[in-house]
Amino acid sequence: MTEKKTSTLAVPGAVLTYDVRTPAAVGDEPPLFLVGSPMSAEGFTSLAGHLDDRTVVTYDPRGVERSTVDAGAAPAGPHDHADDLHRLAAEVSPGVPVDVFATSGGAVNALAWLESHPEDVRTLVAHEPPLAGALPDAELMRAAMADVRDTYLAKGWGHAMAKFIALSSHEGPLPEDYLSRPAPDPAMFGMPAEDDGSRDDPLLAVAMATLPAHEPDYDTIRKAPTRVVPAAGVESAGQMAARATEGVATMLGAPLEMFPSDHAGFLGGEYGQTGDPEAFAARLREVL
Repeated sequence: MTEKKTSTLAVPGAVLTYDVRTPAAVGDEPPLFLVGSPMSAEGFTSLAGHLDDRTVVTYDPRGVERSTVDAGAAPAGPHDHADDLHRLAAEVSPGVPVDVFATSGGAVNALAWLESHPEDVRTLVAHEPPLAGALPDAELMRAAMADVRDTYLAKGWGHAMAKFIALSSHEGPLPEDYLSRPAPDPAMFGMPAEDDGSRDDPLLAVAMATLPAHEPDYDTIRKAPTRVVPAAGVESAGQMAARATEGVATMLGAPLEMFPSDHAGFLGGEYGQTGDPEAFAARLREVL
């Protein structure tokens, strides 16, 4: 049996909500953090269920679901999230480096974490960090990401998400005329074209404002005592996040490890998406 305990931690400008899953028999391995962004802890429910042989920590990033952020705060960037992760690790595992599986924006934040507090992390598996600067078509990719946010501000969630899905699933470098092509119809993805007026989506309003320009300090990360494992899904080949991970692996001089399924391969029905969480957990255990 695994016990799940939910707690909160006050950090500068926010209050984080996190979960600690502790098995009845705890071995010698340190806690394993599962980190996403802007995805919440909920997205790791299936994966955590297949990792019941060690303590697993998940959390909601600031401003996402159960974690609050102070009114009027600026959009949180990777270094803000990195400081949150440092404080959370100090709370959960004081003095003992943790292992980390971080995916998507969470992997970007975890790499930033290593720049400031590498002593916190023993091994980081960085799964498909969407770092535009790691791509040969970086300038155009940054412009396309900015266009997604501009569309959100101008037309709302449905139109922006349609552009986001089209961009994130595009295979290969973006063609030069990408931004002048007709915008995808939200109905193609089962999304509403009507604008509900909200402008606080964590992905479209915040991540799309802070991620495009972010550049990891690869030199500092290479010098860290942490073992860093860039990882990509076997079904993600050619897509933005997988291509970026190849660039990160090159910059770090680390081999690229392949994982089952795609960018969301660890999901087991969360958010209506199903990858292969059992095989994903087995692969993660091998890599760790």
